[in-house]
Amino acid sequence: VCIHRVRSCSSIHFIKSKYACVFDKSAFKFSHQQRFFRTSSVSHGQIVQFKLSDIGEGITEVTMKEWYVKEGDSVSQFDSICEVQSDKASVTITSRYDGIIRKLHYSLDEIAYVGKPLVDIEIDASKGVAPEEDIVETPPMSHEEHTHQEIKGHKTLATPAVRRLAMENNIKLSEVVGTGKDNRILKEDILNYLAKQTGAILPPSPKVEIIPPLPKSETVPPAPKDKGRKIPVPVSRPIVFSGKDRTEPITGFHKAMVKTMSAALKIPHFGYCDEIDLTQLVQLREELKPLAEIRGVKLSFMPFFIKAASLGLLQYPILNASLDESCQNVTYKVSHNIGVAMDTEQGLIVPNVKNVQVCSVFEIASELNRLQSLGSAGQLGTNDLSGGTFTLSNIGTIGGTYAKPVILPPEVAIGALGKIQILPRFNGKGEVFKAQIMNVSWSADHRIIDGATMARFSNLWKSYLENPALMLLDLK
Repeated sequence: VCIHRVRSCSSIHFIKSKYACVFDKSAFKFSHQQRFFRTSSVSHGQIVQFKLSDIGEGITEVTMKEWYVKEGDSVSQFDSICEVQSDKASVTITSRYDGIIRKLHYSLDEIAYVGKPLVDIEIDASKGVAPEEDIVETPPMSHEEHTHQEIKGHKTLATPAVRRLAMENNIKLSEVVGTGKDNRILKEDILNYLAKQTGAILPPSPKVEIIPPLPKSETVPPAPKDKGRKIPVPVSRPIVFSGKDRTEPITGFHKAMVKTMSAALKIPHFGYCDEIDLTQLVQLREELKPLAEIRGVKLSFMPFFIKAASLGLLQYPILNASLDESCQNVTYKVSHNIGVAMDTEQGLIVPNVKNVQVCSVFEIASELNRLQSLGSAGQLGTNDLSGGTFTLSNIGTIGGTYAKPVILPPEVAIGALGKIQILPRFNGKGEVFKAQIMNVSWSADHRIIDGATMARFSNLWKSYLENPALMLLDLK
C-alpha cells in the first residue's frame, strides 16, 4: 500500500510533533525501506513518555512493586498503571492518557526516579498531548486523599473511582453537588444524581447511626474467654541453606526507618515508666464492644488510650510540639495527629489518626479499623503516614511489659504500652483484689521537656484510664 502511494503521488509528507519531513520521488528511491516503515507508523499514533511526577514529601525515588498493564494493553484515563512504594507510602499511578502501552521502562523491584519515564504510551496524534505535570497519582483505597479534575474553569474534588462511575454513566461532575468535605463529590452523590435523572429509587446510603443500648433482658452476655497464657507458635517457613551470604538493598519502609532512627539518635531521650490499673476500663469496654460491633466497628483499648492522650495534650501542649533543627524555635501543633505503631510485613509503619482532639472514641475506633486494614494490605497512603504529632506504640499486643521507645522526629514524645496482666493489688482497706494492670513507658525530648512535665502528663493520662467516667467531663 505504501509503495503504491509512492508511485502515484509526487511527494509524501510525514508529520511528527512540530517537525515535517518532505520527500520527493527522486530522493525516496534511495531511502532505506526499513526506515520508511518506521517513520510512517508515526502518522497513526504519537508516542508519549509517561513520566513519574513529584509525589511530594521530598521523595525522589520509588520501588516498582506491581504492574497492572503490559506492553500492547489499551488504557484509558484514570486506569491504574502500576503501584510504586516510597520510603513513606505505597502509591498507585493512574493513566493520564487514552492509548496503547508500548514500553515498560522498569521491571519489578527496580528503582524508578521522579521525572523519568515509567511507560511509553501511543496516543491518537489528533488529540494532542496533555502537559506532563497533570499526571494523576492516588494512594490506593485512600478515602481521605483526593485528586483534582479541572472542569469548566473550576476544580472538582473526586476520587478516581467516583470519576470512573461518572464517566460510565455519562454524568458531568460539574453538574453534581458534592456533599463531602470541601464539596468533594462522593459515590452517593453520583448515585443520587443518577436516580433523579432516571426516576429510580435507590436505597439510602449506609451511614453510622447511634443505636441505643438494648434492654438488659435482651443483652447478650459476652462469651467467656480463655484467660490462660498463650503459647507462641513458630511460623512454619521453608528453610533453605544455600551456603552463601545474601546481600539485599534497604528499600521501602525499612529505608525510612534507617533515616528516622538515625535522626532520633541526635535527641537526648528522657524515660519515665508507670503502671495503670485498667480494671474499670476493661469492664467499660466489654459493655460497649457489642454496641460497636452492631455499628460495624471493632472496639479495642487503643481508642481510649488515644483519646486520653489527647485530653492530656490539651493540658500539656509542649508534648504535642516540634523543635526546629537549630533548636531555636518550638512549634506547638494545633492538631492532635496521634500515630499508632504497626508491625506489618513491609516493616514498622506509623499511620496517625488526624485531629483526635475533635473526635469521639467511636470515631477514633472507626479510623483505626481503616488504618489497620490498609496497613495489613500495604496500601496506606502518604496522608495516613505523614503529619504525626504524638505517637503511641502498643508493643503489648506482641509481648513484654516495659520498653524504651524511640522518638520519631520531628515529634518530641512517644509512649510504649505493655501487655495487660491480671495481678494482685491492695485496695484502700488493705484487701487483696484482682486487677488488670498495664505498664507504660514514655520517652521525651529532654531538650524542651523536663521530667516533671512528663510525669504530670502521665498521671493525668493514667487518671482518665483508671476512672473512665472522668473523661466525660473533658470530652468535646
